[in-house]
Amino acid sequence: MRTLAIVGASLAGLSAARAARAQGFDGNLVIIGDENERPYDRPPLSKDYLLGKITAEDLALEAADEDLQAQWLLGSRAVQLDGAARTITLADGERVAADGIVLATGASARTLPELAGLANVFSLRTLADARALSAELQPGRRLVVVGAGFIGAEAASTAKALGLEVTVIEAQPVPLAGPLGAEMGAAVGRLHGLNGVELICGAGVDIFHSCEGHVTGVRLTDGRYVPADLVLVGIGAVPNTGWLAGSGVETGNGVLCDASGRTNLPGIVAVGDCAAWFDDRLGAHRRVEHWTTATEHPGVAVAALLDQPASQPVKVPYFWSDQYGVKLQFAGNAAQADRVAIEAGDPQEHNALVLYYRGEEPVAVLGMNQPRLFTKWRRTLNTAATAAVPVPA
Repeated sequence: MRTLAIVGASLAGLSAARAARAQGFDGNLVIIGDENERPYDRPPLSKDYLLGKITAEDLALEAADEDLQAQWLLGSRAVQLDGAARTITLADGERVAADGIVLATGASARTLPELAGLANVFSLRTLADARALSAELQPGRRLVVVGAGFIGAEAASTAKALGLEVTVIEAQPVPLAGPLGAEMGAAVGRLHGLNGVELICGAGVDIFHSCEGHVTGVRLTDGRYVPADLVLVGIGAVPNTGWLAGSGVETGNGVLCDASGRTNLPGIVAVGDCAAWFDDRLGAHRRVEHWTTATEHPGVAVAALLDQPASQPVKVPYFWSDQYGVKLQFAGNAAQADRVAIEAGDPQEHNALVLYYRGEEPVAVLGMNQPRLFTKWRRTLNTAATAAVPVPA
């Protein structure tokens, strides 16, 4: 293998490039990114960046003296892939041929078509999104957040700290029920009300009222009307796989991969938010949009691409969130659990350690301001996962 092309220049793509060099790849390394920015850290966008505590320079993921000896093609969107020939076509018509390809194109914020073109409607996925939103977060303004997921909740917390009036609208009866389960999702959701943010659950948006290109308010399906100066749409993300149509790469909810990141085509692997790896514990493909997945999986996928030995990435999925001064940490999969048990503290006071069980087996853990106990249980879950999942060939 003389040329390795990585499509995607964010955390997963950078991690793949680092892994390739660390594993001895000394050939041509081409990194393609649709943004003009060098790789940057996304989790702080909804928190410290919006608060003005850090700058864009503080988000940089590369060390000052880091040199991957790579050709960077930034501001170059990949629009087509010939999977058999392993040739990538860019928006400007340039073609990049490679012996091996890492797909790390990430995901894009899900949008609402009826809001297209309205000036005071925002998403929060990229640095450009954060810059645009930050300029509008002025004290006294009324922000409506559509979606009570982690991005929406963190942005609501930040906006409240900046002096805005904030309403969060969640169509589901309980916020965060998917990642945390209904009981703990409800407990975490109470943080909004305790901090002066209105949370409306179980009601979707019926109509967005607008005037002269701006949303002025939101009519809910239960008849309520919520005035708005700004709207943030935080209803999840969709994997960036549309450009792979006709490539021969198999996709579903993301690029379908085996447990080491290999796609159905030889010489092509996928990592990060665009990739749905096969999870041996679940017996199904699963797309995991977490920071740690974007740092841990690329090493395994690159090893598979270079035919290098690598151990199975058996660490359980892990994520964290900071909301209203509470540090939330979660590891595992809540969907596997049939009950939860409070091991320490009180979830109603948002200082607790909660274990998720399937029968007598712990399958996940949630920490609220409990970093020490959480770290212990996360290590326990990872040890159990390592013993349960075989190393692939």
